[in-house]
Amino acid sequence: METATLAPNPSTSGIKPRILIVEDDLHIAELVRYNLDREGFDVSHCDDGEEALLKAEEDSPDLIVLDWMLPHVSGIEVCRQLRRRAGTLSIPIIVLTARTEESDKIRGLETGADDYMTKPFSPRELIARINAVLRRTRPALTGATLNYADIAMDTTTHKVTRGDRQVRLGPTELRLLRHFLEHPGRVFSREQLLDSVWGHDVYVEQRTVDVHIRRLRKALNQKGESDIIRTVRSAGYALDASIH
Repeated sequence: METATLAPNPSTSGIKPRILIVEDDLHIAELVRYNLDREGFDVSHCDDGEEALLKAEEDSPDLIVLDWMLPHVSGIEVCRQLRRRAGTLSIPIIVLTARTEESDKIRGLETGADDYMTKPFSPRELIARINAVLRRTRPALTGATLNYADIAMDTTTHKVTRGDRQVRLGPTELRLLRHFLEHPGRVFSREQLLDSVWGHDVYVEQRTVDVHIRRLRKALNQKGESDIIRTVRSAGYALDASIH
């Protein structure tokens, strides 16, 4: 999957990557949360598998730190279900577990985890692994240029180009494109786009998203250029050049 240029440290990017910690040991959860807060991440927490599945769908975090042994639904089953759903299949997952056998690690990775750490662990190493996974899977939000395929956005001047031509966008289409550029390949529902682009406190009908997607497509797709905004039936939209 293509990605945009990545920042080495989220604390300098101006936008905080959102991390969901799924851990039923409150001591460990608070330790991880404290260290991630200090590094500039936006951290949320839940302590069971059922809630993790709901929060992943509703909040669309940028990465999940997932304990294996959880109440109600195990971490490995949470991982499996997230990988089966269009809206969550691309969310990076780091599994934390007390299981140390190689077969357990292989099982976790084959289920869809991006990385695996055994307890006890170093918070510094966890942060390093989170940054490494985000560098592979999520564009840098550095206040510089976001790139995907032949589209570039200067986030300082708000200038957008596709190939060698300038793309003129309204404020809402600009925010919508930036959100897609920050999460290439990720499928977002209309509700998630409303929350991320318009804000939680603004009442806008879901069909408004479709209107602005059409405007964005019209601005991006000229001179026979391919449409890289993918519509996923009953799920939402994604920025995905691989469909052509």
